[in-house]
Amino acid sequence: YLSLDPYMRGRMSDAESYADPLKVGDVMLGATVSQVVTSNLKDFSEGDLVIAGSGWQDYSVSNGEGVYKLIKDMSQPSYGVGVLGMPGFTGYMGLTDIGKPKAGETLVVGAATGPVGATVGQVGKLHDLKVIGVAGGEDKCKFAVEELGFDQCIDHRADDFEEQLAAACPNGIDIYYENVGGRVFDAVLPLLNAHARIPVCGLAAPYNETELPEGKDRLSLLMSNILRKRLTMKGFIIFEEYGDHFPEFLQTMGKWVSEDKVKTKEHIVDGLQNAPQGFVDMLYGNNFGKTVVKVADPK
Repeated sequence: YLSLDPYMRGRMSDAESYADPLKVGDVMLGATVSQVVTSNLKDFSEGDLVIAGSGWQDYSVSNGEGVYKLIKDMSQPSYGVGVLGMPGFTGYMGLTDIGKPKAGETLVVGAATGPVGATVGQVGKLHDLKVIGVAGGEDKCKFAVEELGFDQCIDHRADDFEEQLAAACPNGIDIYYENVGGRVFDAVLPLLNAHARIPVCGLAAPYNETELPEGKDRLSLLMSNILRKRLTMKGFIIFEEYGDHFPEFLQTMGKWVSEDKVKTKEHIVDGLQNAPQGFVDMLYGNNFGKTVVKVADPK
């Protein structure tokens, strides 16, 4: 299985970023659930299912660094690139370490039914937070509330989105988990409470923009809010900053998933040849759940 994730878009651009862009002819990067075909390493044996970074290819060679065995008896191996992989890890660490949740607080999370947002919201409920999701479309919002247990979910496509969000957060917002940017962040900013925390995971809305958007420069507004409200806003690259916590995360999240305390939904793309279109569909929000490419069946 191959994971398709928004961050990949940045590696296709020569814009300044935290990582160098891929070169023409390079293998496209990506997290995978792979099966060991043969091994000279004592920790891995033929047939083992592992979480790796094999990218968009059928076979790869690894020295074992950054490779983790899947939890035994996992009902669905593809969870290793979703709720039990990089997206789930990103949601978990961003909320718990940067968001620092306290019972009774209000959490707002964008892209609420995506793999990161869904994890953030459900972990938020396990920390006794009021969780407000933001998603695109009635079906996704219904899923967030009825299946994932969010308190409310608001369609960001609604004409009165800003008013609905304000009504859902009468006591303001203590944690905003940033996945999207754009209109959602503009609506969140005036609702943030003093000392609110903003883990910045991604900015899906402007991924394809190559220049500043039209309209008034809002940087001074953002900075004044950061100052007046003493906001904490922090971006993070998950394995760079928290890689040592991954085994601990696997145990904690694996237990929650097995106990049905954390649920997930997948959007399966069949065949590596269909990965490019699946990636485009994900960026346009045409997926519902974690986008995963099924490359082959485990043997």
